[in-house]
Amino acid sequence: MAVDDLIREEDVPAVPAEEYASRHSDVRKLTERLCEPLCPEDCVIQSMPDTSPTRWHLAHVTWFFETFVLSKGLQGYTPFRADFSYLFNSYYNSIGQPFARPNRGLLSRPTMEEIFEYRRAVDQRMQEFLRESDLDRVAPLLPVVEIGLHHEQQHQELLLTDIKHVFSCNPLYPTYRERSTQASPEISPLSWSSNEGGIGWIGHEGSDFAFDNESPRHKVWLDPFLLANRLSTNEEYLRFIEDDGYARPELWLSAGWNQVCEQGWTSPLYWIKQDDGWSNFTLSGLRSMAPSEPVCHISFFEADAFARWSKARLPTEHEWESAAQNLKIQGKFVEESAFHPLPISDEADDRLSQMFGDVWEWTASDYSAYPGYQPLEGALGEYNGKFMCNQYVLRGGSCVTPKSHIRRTYRNFFPTESRWQFSGIRLAR
Repeated sequence: MAVDDLIREEDVPAVPAEEYASRHSDVRKLTERLCEPLCPEDCVIQSMPDTSPTRWHLAHVTWFFETFVLSKGLQGYTPFRADFSYLFNSYYNSIGQPFARPNRGLLSRPTMEEIFEYRRAVDQRMQEFLRESDLDRVAPLLPVVEIGLHHEQQHQELLLTDIKHVFSCNPLYPTYRERSTQASPEISPLSWSSNEGGIGWIGHEGSDFAFDNESPRHKVWLDPFLLANRLSTNEEYLRFIEDDGYARPELWLSAGWNQVCEQGWTSPLYWIKQDDGWSNFTLSGLRSMAPSEPVCHISFFEADAFARWSKARLPTEHEWESAAQNLKIQGKFVEESAFHPLPISDEADDRLSQMFGDVWEWTASDYSAYPGYQPLEGALGEYNGKFMCNQYVLRGGSCVTPKSHIRRTYRNFFPTESRWQFSGIRLAR
């Protein structure tokens, strides 16, 4: 596959390659800092097919830079290990058959030490490549480096969500990182922010980076709507549970009710009923449930049922983006190191709060292509487009998302039954 298959001429950025070298170093170091609380035994477990071992994340993001940058930009480049191209390919079928995802936890080798050696070797070559004097060779691959940086940020988030699921399966309830216990503050009842609707513009445009699924920018029609001023809380969701929310089929989509019956759902993932009330497993261990924290680890089905019980609905992604267009991207992201959604801190009756960070917000929009969507050419065209089936869109980022990774137009997507991600609820009417 030629370099030209990966990029378009208009995608070549004017940013100096040395700036990319600095950003590459920063992103790679953050990934490894997130691993510092872990021991090697933590990093090899795959607790369900949707998760991946920490070791696999560390290797896969390295494989991405080696496969899509170094092997294209350095003549005669020899891979660190030829078998890694099979073990750590995720789903890029056009460049070779990947190792089966559900079996990633069966690999006792390569060791963590070998994976870090792999990272160091590829990082060194990447720094040499990005700082070399032959700009004609480097510049065409900078858009791919940009994708690789955002790709690694996605895996920083997945690393944390996956290790939380791994730890939750351990009856010792291990702690990833200690967090001080804070009182759950009283918060005001939910209020509503109004939007008059009309013709709106949705999607990314401009020279700043965005994934291909965020484009092209296009017009949509929006009827007038209301959006909740904040995220729904644990306390509000508990009232849904206490009103037999999980036992009333009239509240659920048919496929959602099937999940409730087949999986035995009675509460969000990581909620644990104890003699003295509900507890919540977090990356800081098992803690008493804080009523004012945003409810999280909710499937689309649960979010939809809760909305119906609340005499409301979920917003469409177009409504969400329209409401967010003039808001600052500020909130509780991974940089705060809370690794858990926190209570609202900027309440105002008619102002939208918590639109970014804390939890990914389910929308009522299925994940599909925008009008005129064009995936990237070549293997990177598999990054987003081929997943536009049987998934729903989430917006806004979460407490384990890097702040520099999120945008107002960012479209996350997961299957309707997924619960291990930091996903929550904002109501609409």
